[in-house]
Amino acid sequence: MRQVVLSGGVGGARFLLGLVEVVEPAGVTIVANVGDDLEVLGLHVSPDLDTILYTLAGLGDEERGWGRKDESWNALATVSALRGETWFRVGDRDLGLHLVRTQALREGRSLSEVTGRLATAVGLEPTLLPATDQPLRTWLDTPAGSFSFQEWFVARGHRDEVDRVRFEGAMSARPAPGVAAAIADADLILIAPSNPYLSIGPILAVDEIRAGLAARTAPAIAISPLVGGRAVKGPADRMLARLAGGTSAAHVASCYAGLIDALVFDESDGDDSELVARTGVRPIVAPTLMRDAADRRRLAEVVLAATALAP
Repeated sequence: MRQVVLSGGVGGARFLLGLVEVVEPAGVTIVANVGDDLEVLGLHVSPDLDTILYTLAGLGDEERGWGRKDESWNALATVSALRGETWFRVGDRDLGLHLVRTQALREGRSLSEVTGRLATAVGLEPTLLPATDQPLRTWLDTPAGSFSFQEWFVARGHRDEVDRVRFEGAMSARPAPGVAAAIADADLILIAPSNPYLSIGPILAVDEIRAGLAARTAPAIAISPLVGGRAVKGPADRMLARLAGGTSAAHVASCYAGLIDALVFDESDGDDSELVARTGVRPIVAPTLMRDAADRRRLAEVVLAATALAP
């Protein structure tokens, strides 16, 4: 069975960790958000690609949810001592990956090619692809001004309310090699429990990817990132309240109108089932909070079982 998963970083990576424990990992293709990508001290950093890579390879820091485990910060301390920019934290182990990626990109390699090389080097079995090889960057328009994603999220602590999310480069972005074919050939398409605006939105901003989902022949199932109408981590609930008008499961479903057949959402939001059904999406109620490995596997099994129920 061939599964395609559209995913952001932390929540998506945790779900993927459970998924590859209950299906054949080689049958999974991950299409990852690159709207968060940025340059740090001259190096190309792809935070969501890296979080997925580290998590699935057993290299990630589960407590922080990002970066490498057993990390040290000597290089960053030197940068600070030399009065360089330190607002975006890159650890010593993490730095090595960014050096290799940046060198390869400067030699003319594509982001998807470099990502494939890195995945092979760490023994990753699923196929990990960036949504696009072209520059595509998320920008947030707020009452305080317009900010690139990382400036808003990290430097400003995502404290500003968001009036609009836009994606620079989306008009010219094409799916990375292998993405469109994977979606067309999939037996199941999944949208991981990631922020619909910040993690999945940039992927769907690539017109051919959105069109591929709209023309799907395989079932498409999304997992809500909210539990009890609240984000487990990050600003998804605040953004849904402001941009979609609420934080019910139906508001999450509305972000994927025409692109999904079913939505899996937490038991604490079970009263939203009728509202979800009214959107034309099948409601699937189950525990979705991933506190440990057993929770991750259980959620993956629920999603796979829901495949038979999707139209």
